[in-house]
Amino acid sequence: MSLFDTLKERATDLAQSGVAKSKELAEIGKLKLDNAAEEDAIKKAYIEIGKLYYAERGMTPEPAYSALCEKITASKAVIEANNARADEIRAASNIEEPVVEAEAPAKAPAEEPAAPQDDQPQE
Repeated sequence: MSLFDTLKERATDLAQSGVAKSKELAEIGKLKLDNAAEEDAIKKAYIEIGKLYYAERGMTPEPAYSALCEKITASKAVIEANNARADEIRAASNIEEPVVEAEAPAKAPAEEPAAPQDDQPQE
């Protein structure tokens, strides 16, 4: 085999191993993205569990959850007081529409638990 053929074969081998390594790295990147999406789904489920628990048991929580439920209740009271004060200021100043108002938090379900969702991620 000539020196040229040997170099050509070596270059081909290096190129093929580079392509293989790129495919492996691309797959690892895709798996990491998939894991991030799954972790986001877990966080959303945790939030929904918390909302459901607070809606059902927030006024009489089990001891392990009482401090967190009290924080939520206190924060809701502060939000309500802030909104009332903002309404007073608007009324006193004859402001019809607020310039910037924070989005109201979503209300927790009253009695009915949420219907089971299919495997599609929610937006």
